[in-house]
Amino acid sequence: MQKVYFISGLGADKRAFSFLHLRFCEPIFVDWISPFHNETMESYAKRLRATIEETSPIVVGLSFGGMLVSEMALQDPHLKGILISSNKTATEFPFWLRLGKYLPVYQWIPDSMYSISNISLFWFLGAKGKEQKKVSKQIIKDTDVKFTKWAIYAIMHWKNTIVPTNVVHIHGTADKLLPIMFVKPEYIIQNGEHLMIMDEALAVSSLLKKLIVQ
Repeated sequence: MQKVYFISGLGADKRAFSFLHLRFCEPIFVDWISPFHNETMESYAKRLRATIEETSPIVVGLSFGGMLVSEMALQDPHLKGILISSNKTATEFPFWLRLGKYLPVYQWIPDSMYSISNISLFWFLGAKGKEQKKVSKQIIKDTDVKFTKWAIYAIMHWKNTIVPTNVVHIHGTADKLLPIMFVKPEYIIQNGEHLMIMDEALAVSSLLKKLIVQ
């Protein structure tokens, strides 16, 4: 059975993938490693790739994890990347997120705020069902604030403008965090929001099976 490596989104872990149906593969959930101070996305992606021993892996990245997979794919032509609710380059961010580089609001937010979930956050990310909200809430509660702040810094200072040829991109039409109008995905899930791996798990799982099982 094909091994498939999964990298979660910012502040999340393997629980983000818990609604997917992955019986068609052997899922391996990649653990985060501690970032260096002000480490770049490129550097971190290289070190995280080194934790995957396989020479030609299939790596699925969600949101921030997808950005890391894009960097890995640029550095390693033997890797096959699948991005979900993410972007391939720094130019695909909406302009209001790019402003964070020059107006670093995230640095001024109290640490305690990073672990609070509310109705507006669920609306923004797209978690809808009772179980989906429950898992999302627990993930947010367990957020590693230090890692999250570094990740936001790395995203704001990401410079890549090259689209890797060895990745495919799945995106939802209703994503509010990374609107589809700014990205160019190969595969689209109608009404899929940023957390469509939870709310549109069947559709995402079916598409992953199609891309992975040859």
